Amino acid sequence: MPSLLSRFTRSQQKWSQWFDRLLPDEYRIDGNRDFVEHWIEPYLKPGAVLYDIGGGKNPIAGAAEKSRLGLRLVGLDIDARELESSPAGVYDEKICADITRYRGRADADLVICQALLEHVRDTGAAFQAIASILKPGGVALIFLPSRNAAFARINLLLPEALKRKILYTVFPSSRRDQGFPAYYDRCTPRDFRRMAARNGFVVDVCRPYFRSSYFSFFFPLHLFWRLWILLFRSLAGEQAAETFSLALKKS
Repeated sequence: MPSLLSRFTRSQQKWSQWFDRLLPDEYRIDGNRDFVEHWIEPYLKPGAVLYDIGGGKNPIAGAAEKSRLGLRLVGLDIDARELESSPAGVYDEKICADITRYRGRADADLVICQALLEHVRDTGAAFQAIASILKPGGVALIFLPSRNAAFARINLLLPEALKRKILYTVFPSSRRDQGFPAYYDRCTPRDFRRMAARNGFVVDVCRPYFRSSYFSFFFPLHLFWRLWILLFRSLAGEQAAETFSLALKKS
């Protein structure tokens, strides 16, 4: 039987979802889902060498897709246990390394980096690594939360143990894949555009998203946050994004 807290949370989430339906479509797009469902497929070419950076036990491509396109999939992750927990045979190569210290072989056609770079202390060094992995003309697809998001600011303020306890209590399903320390080093669209240019990338697309679910557990808080987002965007444009995606082409 659901606990009183879980019943309360679900009721608040329903109210939050109801309010979100009143907003324009662009405020209701789930950035992570949009990235996975719409960004990756157009860049997957037959026979491509694909590096999944930070994918760990959850590779971005499955065995069926690999076979269909003849992909070579390389998994790069700082945690060897994450790599070893991945489905058997999906990665053609596993590299256990810190992306901020790694230097590649310039053999990749495509690099995918999903919800990772907020967890590294030096995003500039990570950009250098990504550039070293890609061939000239190769593409990096990146998705991450923005440092300017309200949840990111709170995340930076709270002690690790406390914020994990809050997160797992309010969103129990997050225990499997969330709760890692986050630093949000220069994690804004403007800063990533600058780092991309310094590392020899051309920004093909940069898309900001203005949705997250962190405050949906308490409708009054969610409503206040939504009003803040509307105001913040009117003042700061894409810098007000909660999350954002980029497609970067190596020149």
